[in-house]
Amino acid sequence: MGTSIRSRKKSKKKQGKVKGGKVPPAAKTADRYELYQRAVNSPDNDVDFLFDTYRAMRRKKPRHLREDFCGTAALAAEWLRRGKDLSAEGFDIDPEPVDWGYKHNFEPLGEAAARMTFHLKDVREPSQTPPDVRTAPNFSYWLFMTRKELLAYFASAREDLAPNGIFVIDLYGGPEAMCEMEETRKIGGGVTYVWDQREYWPGTGEYECAIHFRFKDGSEMRSAFEYRWRFWHLTELKDLLLEAGFATVDGYFEGTDPDDETQGDGNFEKDLRGENCEAWIAYLVAGK
Repeated sequence: MGTSIRSRKKSKKKQGKVKGGKVPPAAKTADRYELYQRAVNSPDNDVDFLFDTYRAMRRKKPRHLREDFCGTAALAAEWLRRGKDLSAEGFDIDPEPVDWGYKHNFEPLGEAAARMTFHLKDVREPSQTPPDVRTAPNFSYWLFMTRKELLAYFASAREDLAPNGIFVIDLYGGPEAMCEMEETRKIGGGVTYVWDQREYWPGTGEYECAIHFRFKDGSEMRSAFEYRWRFWHLTELKDLLLEAGFATVDGYFEGTDPDDETQGDGNFEKDLRGENCEAWIAYLVAGK
């Protein structure tokens, strides 16, 4: 499932909430996908960025989206809400989150749901329709543990794009990103979200993380989601995307909230160098 992540010291991007039902009061009755979407997903902000960036680069509106590691595909559902002329595809090999997402994110869309196609396939498989925008959100591509694997994935993504298409990934960094630590955040309804960075091995880049949820009644849903990744750094990702054949690769970093320097302002701007802080998230946008 294409999921994560911790909240960061400088950013509001991953702190949005997907509209949903009431959060269950205890671990035994909780729905982990609903909790995940409420705690982590911010599809409205992500889709805003994808639309705005494509328009700025190509001077036209994108039509077709592909979401890799889509899971519940909250991002693709929000994409379809933006216009009757829009369509989307989602790729994931795990049927459980896909089924949940179809029921909770797409059935409520009514006829618009017909413009979404799910594929229970490896993300290296080609699209049904070449996408204008293809994205692999929430660091999900970090499951590729070797340079050879990740380069092959990026090359397949480039080949699959429509003419003038763009490929967008997000990534995580900063000194705290490689520390073994827990971070907590209340998400409403008496529920606390826990981002647990369990292990990081600098010699190999192996990175193990998990998400837990704690409830007001004292119960806890441990390891609701677990991740075994390689920690990929921004500069090596840029190099790999260029090696895969992309013509341009640009980083987009968030500005600082003038009222609180520890938080971002929600606005991502193209920036060659970025600004370091304890924990940050950025986009890389690769143009065909």
